[in-house]
Amino acid sequence: MKSGFVTIIGRPNVGKSTLLNQILEQKIVIATDKAQTTRKRIKGILTENRGQVVFIDTPGVHRPLNKLGEFLMDEAKFALPDADLILFLVDGAETAGKGDKWIVENLLKSTKIPIILVMNKVDKIKNQQIIEENLISYKLLFDENLPVVRISAKTGRNKDTLLDNIFKKLPEGSMLYPEDVVTEESMRDISEEIIREKILLNTSDEIPHSVAIAINKYEESDDIDKIYATVFCEQKSQKGILIGKGGNLLKKIGTEARLELEKIVDKKVFLSLEVKVEKDWRKKDKVLKNFGYFSDKQ
Repeated sequence: MKSGFVTIIGRPNVGKSTLLNQILEQKIVIATDKAQTTRKRIKGILTENRGQVVFIDTPGVHRPLNKLGEFLMDEAKFALPDADLILFLVDGAETAGKGDKWIVENLLKSTKIPIILVMNKVDKIKNQQIIEENLISYKLLFDENLPVVRISAKTGRNKDTLLDNIFKKLPEGSMLYPEDVVTEESMRDISEEIIREKILLNTSDEIPHSVAIAINKYEESDDIDKIYATVFCEQKSQKGILIGKGGNLLKKIGTEARLELEKIVDKKVFLSLEVKVEKDWRKKDKVLKNFGYFSDKQ
């Protein structure tokens, strides 16, 4: 039996969370087309007859602009040393960019951990020559010849090929988690993320990046889960936008989050949302810690 930890790393918006959800065949991490959708390391656990893979989904690596950005960078960086394998996920529809080069130079070139270059979004390009040219641009970032898998995280194309390559690289070992465990995330954590996802999908400009979610109370019973949450933003104007005319936008966000949460817990959910302003919270260490954005560097 094989078992081990596999870290997924790449620029923002290359499809890391979409890939993990596709592999697990269920949604455990939120995925949108906006940068900084993933803010924390999240474990997704795949158990099958060949063994067990613990995937670590990481925030997209980019130059930090504030304390939150520094936390996101740390989350990606600290997921690497304990990995048995790294998936370097890139956008196969584009040539290697500055972000990809930065990741290779600063995080990947110095590691002795095996790396698989995973080209995502290849279904967007019909011309095979362009795909090959893009692949060469990524290969040139490395001194060695890496194994390459072309995939579509969105459709699942070549997912089995990727898993075959992963299991070949993993060490022999016993299971790290019970076979029915798919993630370490609690329902409080999942609720925060689902609410934030619906905000990401329903707002634009700076608002999605200025929002943090706090679950004040989570009450479970056989018939219904009751969730009381606060949406924090940085400015009064953002609060007004989030609430919307007559409270319509906040109601829409709450309804969409509640319906998705009901699918996850397979019962009724009551969700209460309020909006508060915490000025410039992304720049404040203490507030970031209160929101759960602190890295375990040990």
